Amino acid sequence: EVPRRSVLDFLLGAPLASEEDQRERIGPAAGIPVFGLDALSSAAYGPEAALTLLLPLGVLGLDFIVPISTVIIVLLSIVYFSYMQTIAAYPSGGGSYTVSSHNLGALAGLLAAAALMIDYVLNVAVGISAGVGALISAVPKLQPHTVSICLAILVALSLVNLRGVREAGLVFMLPTYLFVACLSIVLAVGFGKFLLQGGHPAAVVPPPMLSPRSSAVTAWLLLKAFASGCTAMTGVEAVSNGVGAFREPRVKAARVTLTVIITILIVLLAGIAHLVRAFHIGATSPGQAGYQSVLSQLTEAVTGRGWFYFVTMLSILIVLALSANTSFADFPRLCRAVAENRYLPYPFTFRGRRLTYSYGIYVLVLLSGVLLVGFRGVTDRLIPLFAVGAFLAFTLSQAGMVVHWKRKGGPHARFSMVINGVGAIATGGALATILIAKFSEGAWVTVLLIPTLMLLMFSIRRHYDSILRETSDPEPAQLKDIPPPLVVVPLDRWSRVGEKALRFAYSVSGEVFVLHIRTAQEETPGIPDLAEVWQNYVDRPAQQSGLKPPVLVIVDSPYRFLVTPIYEYVLDLERRYPDRHVAVLVPELVERRWIYYLLHSQRATALKLILYRKGNGRIIVINVPWYLRC
Repeated sequence: EVPRRSVLDFLLGAPLASEEDQRERIGPAAGIPVFGLDALSSAAYGPEAALTLLLPLGVLGLDFIVPISTVIIVLLSIVYFSYMQTIAAYPSGGGSYTVSSHNLGALAGLLAAAALMIDYVLNVAVGISAGVGALISAVPKLQPHTVSICLAILVALSLVNLRGVREAGLVFMLPTYLFVACLSIVLAVGFGKFLLQGGHPAAVVPPPMLSPRSSAVTAWLLLKAFASGCTAMTGVEAVSNGVGAFREPRVKAARVTLTVIITILIVLLAGIAHLVRAFHIGATSPGQAGYQSVLSQLTEAVTGRGWFYFVTMLSILIVLALSANTSFADFPRLCRAVAENRYLPYPFTFRGRRLTYSYGIYVLVLLSGVLLVGFRGVTDRLIPLFAVGAFLAFTLSQAGMVVHWKRKGGPHARFSMVINGVGAIATGGALATILIAKFSEGAWVTVLLIPTLMLLMFSIRRHYDSILRETSDPEPAQLKDIPPPLVVVPLDRWSRVGEKALRFAYSVSGEVFVLHIRTAQEETPGIPDLAEVWQNYVDRPAQQSGLKPPVLVIVDSPYRFLVTPIYEYVLDLERRYPDRHVAVLVPELVERRWIYYLLHSQRATALKLILYRKGNGRIIVINVPWYLRC
C-alpha cells in the first residue's frame, strides 16, 4: 500500500530523521550555489555601483574603474586568505560571531552578530527587488505587480530552503553555473577582440555616449566610488559561517568552495573592469529613461543582441533574484549559534522536518517581507547600508583570529597572525571609508540598528539568566509530608463531562470544591439546575462510596460574568490556605474538526490564561478533556 502524502510532504518533502543528517551534507558543487550566490551576483552590481558614482567625470571616469577594482580585488584576496585560516581553526562553523565571541568577548560577538543579521535581511530584500527590477525594465507591463512578484519569489525561496540544504543546492545549481558560463564567454570573447584589435575593440552594438565631464576629479568622489564598489564583497563570509553544512572532510570541502567562489568573483570583477574601459562603457542614470545596465551594454558590445544576449541577461536576472539564498543558508545558522548562548530565543536552535533551522527561516522571511512591502519592492535606498554590516563582521572576525593564533601558538602561529592582522587592518580601513562616504546616504541607519539589536539580545540573555537562577535547585527532592491539594472543579451543569472531572478530582485529593456560577439568565429548557440534582447525583453517591462529599459553592453573578467569579474564588481560596496548592480542573470539549471550535465560547481557555497570570505559583491548572465522537 502506498502511504498517503500530506500537503506538507508535497511542499516541504517527507520528514528526515536526525541520523539522516549526513545524507543532507553537501560538497563543493552544491556549496557554490548555496553559499556563493550573494558573492557571485555582486559582480552584476558592484562595478556598476562604482561607475554610477563616476558618471560626473564622463569618459575620464573609465580611467579610474580599473584602479578601484584592483584595490577591491586586493582587499578581497586578503579576506580570502584570512577566511581560509578561519575555516581551518573553526571547523564547526567559524562565522564572525563565533570567532569574535571566543576571542574578543561577548560584546564583540554580539556586535558581529547584529551586523550580520541586518546585512542578511537587507540582502534578501535588495537581491529580490534588484532581480524583479531588472525583469520589469525588460517587461514594463509588470510594473503594477512589483510587490506581488517580489513576495512570490520570497515564498518560493523559503519553500526551497525549508526542504533542506541539499535540495536547495540542487535547485540553484543550473542558474548559478549558467550565469558563470555566460559571463565567462562574454569576457573570453571580449578579451579575444581586445587582443586581436590591438587594444581598441569595436563594439558590435555601440554603447550609449557618455555625458560630458561635469565635475573635477576629487579624492571624495573616488572614495565614494570605492565604497560603492565594495558591495561586490558582500556574502564572502558565508562559507566560513556554514562549514557545518559540508560533508567530510568538511574543512577541505569548505576551503575548495571558498576558493572557487573567490576565484570566479575576482575573474569577473577584473574582466568587467578592463572590458568596460576598452569598450568605453559607462553607467547610465538609474531610474531615468534609456537606463541600461553595464552588463547589458557589455554583452551587446561583445556578442550583439542575439539569442546569447537574451540567455545571458536571463541568467543575470535569475541570479540577482536568487542571490538572497545565501541569507537563507546563513541567517538561520547564525541565529542558532547566538541562541545557543541564550542571546536569542531557544526555538532558533530547533531543527525542522528537513533538518533545517526553520525558525530562522521564518523570521528572515517575515523581516525581508516587511521591507519589500514597505519599500514597494524598490529598495535602492537600502543599498548604502549593505556593505557596512559585512565589513564590520570582516574586521571583527580577523581581529578575533589574531587573538586566536596568539593564544594557540605553534610554529605557524606568527605567520597566521600576520595574515589575519593584515586582513583586520585592511577591512577596518575599508569599513571606515564606507561609513564616511555612505553615512549621509543611509549608513547612519545601520549605526543605530546595530546597538538596538544588541540591546535586545542582552535583554533576552538577562531574562534567560533570571529563569535559571529562579528555577535551579541544587538540593535533593523533598518528598516527605506532602499535603494533598485543594481541588476546584468549575461546573455549569451536571453532565458526563462533569462526572469525568469529578472522578479525576478524587484521584488527586479528597478535598473537592465544585464551583457553580449562577447568573440571572433564564434557565435552559430541559437542563436542570446543578443545585437541584446535587443531592441525588453527587452528594449521596460520594457518601455511599465512603468519600467526603464535595463542597458545592454557588456564586451569584448578577452581571452574567463567568470567568471573573471563578478566578476570584480560586485566588481567595489560595489566600485562605497559604500552605496548600490549589488544583483547578477545567473540563473541556475536544472537537473532531477545528471549525467546530467556532461554535463554543472558549471560556475554558480564557480561564486558564487568567489563572496563569493572576496566581502566585500555588495554583495548578489541569485540563480534563472530553473527546467528542459526533
